[in-house]
Amino acid sequence: MKEKLEALKVVALEKLREVQDPQTLNDLRVKYLGKKGELTEVLRGMGSLSAEERPVIGQVANAVRSAIEEIIGAKQEAFQEQETLKRLQAEKVDVTLPGRRLPQGGIHPLNRVIQEIEDIFIGMGYRVAEGPEVETDYYNFEALNLPKNHPARDMQDSFYLTEELLMRTQTSPVQIRTMQSMEGEVPVKIICPGRVFRRDDDDATHSFQFHQIEGLVIGPNIRMSDLKGTLQQFVKEMFGPSTGIRLRPSFFPFTEPSVEVDVSCFKCGGHGCRLCKQSGWLEILGAGMVHPKVLEMGGYDPEKYSGFAFGMGAERIAMLKYGIDDIRNFYFNDMGFVKQFRGV
Repeated sequence: MKEKLEALKVVALEKLREVQDPQTLNDLRVKYLGKKGELTEVLRGMGSLSAEERPVIGQVANAVRSAIEEIIGAKQEAFQEQETLKRLQAEKVDVTLPGRRLPQGGIHPLNRVIQEIEDIFIGMGYRVAEGPEVETDYYNFEALNLPKNHPARDMQDSFYLTEELLMRTQTSPVQIRTMQSMEGEVPVKIICPGRVFRRDDDDATHSFQFHQIEGLVIGPNIRMSDLKGTLQQFVKEMFGPSTGIRLRPSFFPFTEPSVEVDVSCFKCGGHGCRLCKQSGWLEILGAGMVHPKVLEMGGYDPEKYSGFAFGMGAERIAMLKYGIDDIRNFYFNDMGFVKQFRGV
């Protein structure tokens, strides 16, 4: 049996040294060391040996097994190193090549304008207030001095969900909600940006949804001159330091007196051009002193406090600022349009 083991060792080691691939190596491992392998078959005959021969043959068998396992392990390690080198060669990165450029994004022009307006008013001490887009008739109309059947409601064709719920037509309800939450405390100094909804037919200058930014200030001795000064500062920062404003009498149910606010054309300097239709002025927003009834609805005594409010369309400002001639461009998701404002 000892001679069989030695002969097995010689043959096995010779064949293992000639192995050139992992599959052949594994086949030889099974052939010699597997449960039905040649070494196992030889060892099954140890039962016929005497007690004195068994330890000797056991040592020889262990030595044969160790020699075969050692060369198999060495071969496996060599094959793994070769595989690793092949993978490194196949997967290597040429660091001298230029990197793949990722598409560069940009802020949508409408969001850019809204953020710019917010930054201007935050710099003047205002805070941003928000409210629900689905609003009650009370907050959207009645609390703003627009009772049921008031003819001024016809100016705002609305999307009603029920008799008392609708998609808000303005962000003015946020003003009333804020006033009530302040419980008579002053000063109130907020801007209210957000989407509003009206039953307009979509065309180049109208949309069933658009963005409105309103402002509200309440405190003792607030005057029309404070409103004018605030808006003058805003347009200078928004459109340039040489921009002027003019106020024209108007009517809004929630302010008294009310004004339409125009800015001098920042394209022609007020001399007249196509943008301003040769007038030298551009209409941008409505404003006025808060109506006493609105102050009362918000929990403020109109005998002690006064205030001013203003509202503008973000799309209108963006169209004027960037020379956009169709409001629908903001909503078409046209990458060619949006890319024009990258880095503006």
